Amino acid sequence: MKILFLGEIVSKAGIYCVKTALDDVRKQTGAQFVIANGDGATGGFGIGKSHAVYLRKLGVDCITGGDQIYYKKDIAEFIDRAGHMVRAANFPPKNPGRGYRIYRVGDVSIAVLNLLGLSGFLRVHLSNPYTFLPELVERLRKDASIIILDYHASTTAEKRIMSIYADGMVSAVMGTGQRVLTADLELSAGGTATITDCGRTGSQNSVAGLAAEVEIEKFLTAIPQRSGDAWDNLELQGVLLDIDESGKTVSAEYIREPVEPPEGTEHGSE
Repeated sequence: MKILFLGEIVSKAGIYCVKTALDDVRKQTGAQFVIANGDGATGGFGIGKSHAVYLRKLGVDCITGGDQIYYKKDIAEFIDRAGHMVRAANFPPKNPGRGYRIYRVGDVSIAVLNLLGLSGFLRVHLSNPYTFLPELVERLRKDASIIILDYHASTTAEKRIMSIYADGMVSAVMGTGQRVLTADLELSAGGTATITDCGRTGSQNSVAGLAAEVEIEKFLTAIPQRSGDAWDNLELQGVLLDIDESGKTVSAEYIREPVEPPEGTEHGSE
C-alpha cells in the first residue's frame, strides 16, 4: 500500500499546489491514499468548511489538523459530518470531530490518528499524548493493519521523543506543525517510518508559507496585522510511504514537486 502524506497545506498557494500537482504526483508515485495536514489551509490559520470540501474534491482522502483546527467557526459545525477529517484525539472528548478514522482501500484498512504535542500551544490544554497512544493503538489494531500518526507539535525535541516512543506501535509518525521539511526521514528496524516535519505545501520563499514582509513588520512593530499570501517558489511537499500487509513500512521517500505560480502573482505575493 502506497500512502502519500502531504506537508501542511498553507493558504491559497498551498491549495493551488494541490490543485495543480496532486493528480500528477499520484500517477507518478502510484499513491493509493492521500493524507494532508490542513491546519493552515485557510489564510494560514485553521481550515474553513469550503476549503475542507474543496481539498477532498481535489483528491485528498484524509485531512488532519492541529492546534488551529477550530479557528474557523464553520468547521466546528461541519467536522462531525466530514468523514475525511481528523482532529487531535487528545482534545477534550466532547469536542466536535473525531481523533482518528479508519478507511478501507481495497482489502486494506488504514487508520489515521492525529495527536497534539504539549509544548508551545497556549490556547489549548490537552491530555498527555504519550499516555494516550498505547490505548489508542490497541483499539485501532483490532480494525486496521496500517496506522498513520500525524503528530502535530511545536518543538523538534517533542516530535523526536514521539518518533522513538511510537517505534513499532504504528506504521509511521509524520511530524507536522513547524512547516519546514526536515532532513531526518528514517525507517526503523521495527518498520516505523518517522520524520520530524513533513514540511509545507505552498510557498517556500516565505515565513511559514506567509508573506515575509508582513511577518517581518509584525516583529518590528508588535502591531497585529493580517498575514498575507506568499506565492514565491511553490512546492507540493511530503513523504511517500510503502507499507506491507502487516503494517510495517518497507520504504519511505521525500516528495518535492515544484509548481509554477499562476499569472498575476507579481513578485511572488498577492
